[in-house]
Amino acid sequence: MIQIDDKILSPELFKKKFVCDLSACKGACCVEGDAGAPVTDNEINVMEENLEKIKPYMRPEGIAEIEQQGVFTLDVDGEYVTPLVKGQECAYVIFDENGITKCAWEKAHSEGIVEFKKPISCHLYPIRVDKSRGAEVLHYSEWHICKPACLCGEKLDVQVFRFLKEPIIRQYGRAFYEALEIADKEMKKKGLV
Repeated sequence: MIQIDDKILSPELFKKKFVCDLSACKGACCVEGDAGAPVTDNEINVMEENLEKIKPYMRPEGIAEIEQQGVFTLDVDGEYVTPLVKGQECAYVIFDENGITKCAWEKAHSEGIVEFKKPISCHLYPIRVDKSRGAEVLHYSEWHICKPACLCGEKLDVQVFRFLKEPIIRQYGRAFYEALEIADKEMKKKGLV
């Protein structure tokens, strides 16, 4: 494990290669799984304040779930997550003409309707953040549906942390990302990655 500031990082963030290949996976991470995407207290407030603005971007079945459950629900561990449509895709999922999942929040953001891009847990994926051990631990979440992303990352030679530069800076700041780059150089010098 690597420590930067008060964060503990899995070495896989530097060792593994990853670049989403939506043409291959169709955004399966927004559809598969046993719960919605984790959301924070802050995000819930922003989502509640902006819900009416994104409803025009949502599918009717997503709107129905939000109206029934609210902008979030609780998973089996009592954590806040996005609601699912009939236990499958996230309620905020929309599908493009090729059947690829997109996010209603992200679409509204790209059109300047809302400032909120999407839950940070979605933006950071495949990095997952675990705060249960008294420290913030960032680790690589390996999932079989992301095999095309791993192959694409290998082909393009892009490490997980580099692929996720934008969300890392969004969540932790530019100085933290620059510290990741320094750590990567040091590990390469030592032959660790």
